[in-house]
Amino acid sequence: MQSLAKWKRLALKKYGFPVDSGIYTDMNAIRKNEELDNIHSLYVDQWDWEFVIDKESRNIDKLKETVSRLYKVFKNTEEYVCGIYDIKPILPEEIYYLTSQELLDMYPDLDPKERENAIVKDKKAVFLMQIGVTLTSGQKHDGRSPDYDDWELNGDILFYNPVLDEVLELSSMGVRVDEETLDNQLNITGCQDRKELDYHKMLLNGELPYTVGGGIGQSRICMFFLRKAHIGEVQVGIWPQEMIDECNESGVRLL
Repeated sequence: MQSLAKWKRLALKKYGFPVDSGIYTDMNAIRKNEELDNIHSLYVDQWDWEFVIDKESRNIDKLKETVSRLYKVFKNTEEYVCGIYDIKPILPEEIYYLTSQELLDMYPDLDPKERENAIVKDKKAVFLMQIGVTLTSGQKHDGRSPDYDDWELNGDILFYNPVLDEVLELSSMGVRVDEETLDNQLNITGCQDRKELDYHKMLLNGELPYTVGGGIGQSRICMFFLRKAHIGEVQVGIWPQEMIDECNESGVRLL
């Protein structure tokens, strides 16, 4: 499949999962061409999840309901960890929702990363929706594959990292494409040739279940909860000597 997101949806069909049930996976991968920095490493570890919904539930209310369920777990975990390690909690009671267009309207003079930094410094926890749609600026906030999420019903969970004083993306998720949105998004991106692939044929023929799914970065949530400056503080990795030296000078111990 070359894609965990696609494999999950196929698995839900193969094993006959009913509506409102699903699966989660413990994904481990190597991205050999990743550009390394404080939050990116060669080793990728994340929990991926996917559950079945009916077609009528493909809407913004189901998306927000799912995000709220996830956020409650994040909030409870922060309280638990902070109680153990005497760390000050920063997450608000509720996560803040807005679209990528609304974010652009708020900060029209900033680039996408700067806009994310600005909103998380203010709200601390944000679900930024509609990633992949073209904004009034003529640009997209960020790129998204045309055959995973419905660009109108997806988003990223963004937290404020007080150590780095910037945004930390913890999850990318969304309501997955149905027949109509897949066809539309493939046409928009000029990827019509994918319609001849087996997976896409199954989708276009309505043979796969409608789902919501996403991934949660394991090391990144450890970074957030433990208030770490570098992902190498919570995961064993391979780093350039220059980065190791810089971290040593800053008192950051890489595993």
